[in-house]
Amino acid sequence: MNRMNFIKKTALMTSAGLLTPSAITFGNSSKIIGSNEKIKFGTIGLNNMGWHDSMRLLRVPNVELVAICDVDKTVLEKRKYELSKSGIKVKVFSDYRNLLEDRDIDAVLIGTPDHWHPMMMIHASETGKHVYCEKPIGNSIGECNAMVKAQERYGNIVQVGQWQRSMQHFKDAVNFISTGVLGNIRTVKTWCYTSFLPLRIVPDSSPPIGVDYKSWLGPAPLRPFNASRFHGHFRWFWDYAGGLMTDWGVHLLDYALLGMNCSYPKSVIASGGKFASPDLAEETPDTLFAIYEFDDFNLIWDSAQGIKNGPYGLNHGIAFIGDHGTLVLNRRGWKVMEEKNNKNKIAKPFVKKNDNGLDNHLLNFIESIRANDPKKVNCSISDGALIAKIAHMGNISYRAGEKLFWDSTSDIFTNNTVNENYITNKYHNGHNLPLY
Repeated sequence: MNRMNFIKKTALMTSAGLLTPSAITFGNSSKIIGSNEKIKFGTIGLNNMGWHDSMRLLRVPNVELVAICDVDKTVLEKRKYELSKSGIKVKVFSDYRNLLEDRDIDAVLIGTPDHWHPMMMIHASETGKHVYCEKPIGNSIGECNAMVKAQERYGNIVQVGQWQRSMQHFKDAVNFISTGVLGNIRTVKTWCYTSFLPLRIVPDSSPPIGVDYKSWLGPAPLRPFNASRFHGHFRWFWDYAGGLMTDWGVHLLDYALLGMNCSYPKSVIASGGKFASPDLAEETPDTLFAIYEFDDFNLIWDSAQGIKNGPYGLNHGIAFIGDHGTLVLNRRGWKVMEEKNNKNKIAKPFVKKNDNGLDNHLLNFIESIRANDPKKVNCSISDGALIAKIAHMGNISYRAGEKLFWDSTSDIFTNNTVNENYITNKYHNGHNLPLY
């Protein structure tokens, strides 16, 4: 259903008395929820992070899960049963639009594959609901821009699931960098090395019983069902996601930019391929190296599947390499390695992780709703859009096979052919990206 049909359907249901005007609000969300009043949320997408986020969100006081939605009936029934064992009764939906029409729901948590994030987030905003959206927010640069404009129009609270922004030791590391004791930082390295590999190539088949495969595809191109592209493995196909670059890259590149206090690069060049296991079912590269050029430093992205021994002996991290020392940061903590010839000695702290970023991030989302303040969230839709777009830039350079230059004024590449082919994903199966 496109946006106009969605609005028409809602208007008809409201006029027929099936929905009250307060259930579907087009415009700025202005409902104030008191500190002791329960915030009721629904989850769309119940595998992996969607479910994990939901269980953690229930730890926040006065928050209630009232609805769940998934296109896989088996998953839907499994989650309903698991909740019932804990005494939690929920409404069950197979179509997210019906969930959005429910007037009892204040907020939605979107944990679907990436290609569904934009439409769901925008439609939820149109209905006046607050949104927690898993990262990356969109599967293309154009989708990210549309999501930002939707939030600006409707004024709802949107938190992007880049929960490292709610980890204190990451903030402390950025503060340490800002003192300047590392000296001139000429290179920032980010990396993710993972032992995880996709499935081997399997023949096309019928979808599993209970799966609405057409709904799962949504705006993606219509293709025969293949298990290697489905649950847990969609991330390795361009139709639905962007590989490790948009999975881990949005986390790590995000803090690289925060540490350097900058936004868009001047250019990007990327190279990689399926070097580890060419017989595995994936389109995204299992090995990728990208260089982002800024005015006075370079930012490097380095990823590899099937390998865990990354730079500095860490499977993921960010290294700020300065003239006087290097700060290495990841989810376990951060440390400083001083240059041997540095005359001004640096106090070299070793800081271990001391808090739970995801719990803090979800709490921040709820606190922002209670304050009715979109600016209170730790990772706004604008923050999520910036870093998702930069991750997409690296992927686009790899796919186009050339160095690309970014025009920050026009918010596109200088290469019009690349813009036409990659800036916004084409929508299929009767779906249209809502634009503002």
